[in-house]
Amino acid sequence: MTKKIKTLCSAICLASGLNAVAVHALDKVRSPSEIIANAPDSDWQVLDLDNTLLLELATGTVVIELNPLLAPNHVENIKKLAREGFYQGLNMYRFVEGFVAQGGDANETKKVTTAKKSLQAEFYHLSIKPLTMTLVDTQDGYADKTGFLNGFAVAQNQQGTQTWQTHCVGTFAIARSNEADSGGTEFYVALGVLRYLDRNITAFGRVIDGMEHLQRLSRKPSDESKAAARVFNPITNMQVAADVKDLAKKYEIMKTDSTSFKELIKARRNRPGAWFIETPNYTDVCAVSVPSRPLAEK
Repeated sequence: MTKKIKTLCSAICLASGLNAVAVHALDKVRSPSEIIANAPDSDWQVLDLDNTLLLELATGTVVIELNPLLAPNHVENIKKLAREGFYQGLNMYRFVEGFVAQGGDANETKKVTTAKKSLQAEFYHLSIKPLTMTLVDTQDGYADKTGFLNGFAVAQNQQGTQTWQTHCVGTFAIARSNEADSGGTEFYVALGVLRYLDRNITAFGRVIDGMEHLQRLSRKPSDESKAAARVFNPITNMQVAADVKDLAKKYEIMKTDSTSFKELIKARRNRPGAWFIETPNYTDVCAVSVPSRPLAEK
């Protein structure tokens, strides 16, 4: 009798293992490079220039896509700041390796004309009806679920009625002091995955090109003098891309609700290729990058 039970258990375990292998095999997809290269034109959309910033640094231009759905007031304010030339002559005055590159008015003395120096925080977006996102994970340690919405990595509550942008590499956000509504002009770009900042700071954009220019910034001034601080990592300008004539480069972004992007998520869960021995059937939302490409001239 014992032998029969053991045999039955072995059969069940074997069947379960085979079933797991079969399910696992279903997630085997093309490589990310193949998915991106073969994505049809219908799976791409042109970058909205009215919601794109060009941050001009001595090291190069950083292209930032803004997120008006989740933080409309911050998007409007940063565009006003850019259009009134607020950032001209200011600095990227703080660089913390693996954390942030922060810029603006370190002395907080420069006046604004049309924009606000501070505004009410938009840590998350509340909606009566659930916002539909392309799901990545329901086992996230910082949220009930994560995914992508309108090109941005986001997280939600279980009902899908509270949505916020996650702090992945390249996230664009407004710095603040201890008071929740104290942020307005000082911005930063995340240099690492900083999920513990989610819902503590208004994140409302992402770098789509030019992260290398931020990484090339100086880590500290040459000395502690005021003269050294004035020339430390200067900001030449910040502009709204729609205001710039004869843009040198335009972009297309892969739609995050497209078939190609959904396959890309699967490719990140179980990375294809002979090199990978272990594939965990899991990925973090920050491990999935939204592809962009130069807009071809028609």
